[in-house]
Formats: sequence, structure tokens, C-alpha cells
Amino acid sequence: MKNIAILGSSGSIGTQALEVIRQNSGVFNVSVLSVHQNADLLIQQAKEFLPARVVVTDPDRYNDVKQGLSGLDIDVLSGEESLCEVVVQDDVDIVLTAVVGFCGLRPTLAAIEAGKIIALANKETLVVAGQLVMQRARQKGVAILPVDSEHSAIFQCLAGEEGNNIEKIALTASGGPFRGKDSAFLQGVTVKLALKHPNWSMGAKITIDSASLMNKGLEVIEARWLFDLRADQIDVIVHPQSVIHSMVQFEDGSMKAQMGVPDMKLPIQYALAYPGRLRNDFLRFDFLKYPELTFEQPDVTTFKNLALAYKALQMEGTMPCILNAANEVVVSEFLNERIGFMEMSDVIERCMNEVSYIRQPALQDFLETDEETRRLAKNIVTEFKKVYPI
Repeated sequence: MKNIAILGSSGSIGTQALEVIRQNSGVFNVSVLSVHQNADLLIQQAKEFLPARVVVTDPDRYNDVKQGLSGLDIDVLSGEESLCEVVVQDDVDIVLTAVVGFCGLRPTLAAIEAGKIIALANKETLVVAGQLVMQRARQKGVAILPVDSEHSAIFQCLAGEEGNNIEKIALTASGGPFRGKDSAFLQGVTVKLALKHPNWSMGAKITIDSASLMNKGLEVIEARWLFDLRADQIDVIVHPQSVIHSMVQFEDGSMKAQMGVPDMKLPIQYALAYPGRLRNDFLRFDFLKYPELTFEQPDVTTFKNLALAYKALQMEGTMPCILNAANEVVVSEFLNERIGFMEMSDVIERCMNEVSYIRQPALQDFLETDEETRRLAKNIVTEFKKVYPI
């Protein structure tokens, strides 16, 4: 029995992880659940899975959860600091970090220090502080198992290839809802349009990142640290069908690809069950339903975020942290109709040019850089005076 702590149990990854656990109750046990504000769903989940502890990071929802779980032997905690406390407990074997954004960094580091296996769905942890996180994981002998479909695909392709050098990898991208559109079209993009992803069902923030290609840029940076690669060894290929999840090319020219239907439950289950594979009733891939698999180059001129991510990766230090913090701010502002779709990249680029850059940062430097960047990004957004379409 593997005891799982799920950080972010109300999101897309968290809820699908609970589906996997529900179907494999003899293999997995939930020891921790956490949400930010969705107290009602947390109460519902806790009553079903009966974890030892739950966390609602928004203190204003603590009393709701406490009252909703009264009479049950479940500890209720609140605040982001509590995430660092619950992941180190003895009854936790695997920490699934499924929260979105910078807030995943500190609990992930705490779990690593406690020797827990990390099932990583929070790409921002490695984007912001990949060198620091991977160094601590190696020192503690902790496995970091990727949950993103693209990185899970690479991880699966590398199984049994120990000692065989990677020449390059290709991360596939659907292209999002605006594939092939020009900048004139994107000027009038609404939130409603941007949230219509053609293939995947994801949370709002990741869906907007996918539409702007920032999600793929963050994945490039994450892949650099997960697989110890240079920027020039990581390609991005637009693959609209989202069937090939990513590919590895070895130094002899041979390529391996991992394929399947666009369903996050498979990479989630693979990470939680690793190194084994569990039987399931997930939808199976049928080649006859996909007579054509197509591939394109990404348009980094129109969708500048991918180019900005490569620039941040090449600079390393705190630059990916700046990129990520600025992006988190502008996506939130876009979702609240306070900034246009195309202007998100402009704010990110300006932050990258103006925020103090540190080449060899420590953890405190990342925390301070994140704060400085968010402050600047919010100030820049206030300069825009237009009214944006809903």
C-alpha cells in the first residue's frame, strides 16, 4: 500500500488522481488532501477517502472545513506553511504536487528533505529553481517522477536506456485553440475563446498558458532539469492530434515515442505506480481513428512566450523565476479582463528586462525575485487603459 499526499486535490490533476486511486483502492491510500479555497469539494473528498490530514491554504475557509469534517478523525490545517508540515509525516510515501504556480516550490523541497518520492505535476517548481531542486533530490536519493504527459512520455521512453546518450528530445504541443492564427486575430481574443482547448481538459491557468504557448515554454525549462539536457537538445513540435506525447532521439539516430489518447489519468497512474504498470479501464488508442498524424513548427514570432522561455532557459539563474512570476500575474489579469491576450507577452518581456537578475541564486533569492517580479508586473498592467472583450 502506497500512501499518497495530494497537494491540489480540487484541480484537474488532483481530481483525476483521486479517480486513479478510487479504482486502485487496494494499492493506494490517501493520507493528505489539500486545496486553496474549494472547501466544499475538500470536505466531500475527505469524507470519501478519510485522509489523516487536510489543508485549506486560504485561512478564511478553515472554519468551513473544520465544521464540515467534525466528528471525523481528520486533522484540519490552514495556510501555505501547513503544506510543508503535512508532506514530511511518516504516513506519506509519495507527494503528488498538483498545485499550480510558485507555491509548489517550498512543500516540494520540504518533501525532498524528508526523503519522500515526488510525483511532479507542478512544473513551476523546476522552472523557478530546477538546479536547486534536482541537486537536493540527488543528495537525498529522492526520485522525481514526472506527471506532465510530455515529461512522462520522455521518462517512459528512457526506461531501459540507461547508459545510452540522448541526442535530443521533442516535446509535442497541440498548438492550442489559436494554432495558425495571426497577431491581428489574437488582438481580439476573449477569455471565453482562450479557455476552449481543442484536446485537453485542464484548469484555467494551464489552459491560457497552452493558448499562449507559455505552457510549452515552461515544459522546455522543466525538461532541461528533469533529463539534464541543454536548451539546444530540446525541440518543440506542434502535433495537433495530441497522440504522440513526446519523443526521444538517441545518439545512433533511433527515435522512441510514447503514444496514447489525450488522458491525464495514464501519466498520473504511471507515476504513482512506478515502476509497475497497473491494469485499468481507460480509453484505448485506436490507430484507425487517427488516419493522419501531422507535425508543424511552432510560430514563435506570433506566440512570443515560447521564445521568451528559451531565452530564460539559456540565461538560467533567476531569469526563469522572473518569467514564471510575470506569467502568473498576467494570466490572472487576463482571466479578469484587465489585459489583452497579446499584451501578456509584452509584460513578461519587460519584467525580464527590468527585474534584478542573479546568476547564482539561493532559495531566498528566488523568493525575493518572485515578489519583485509580481510587483512590477502588476504595476505595468495598471498602465493599460483599454477595455478588453469578455
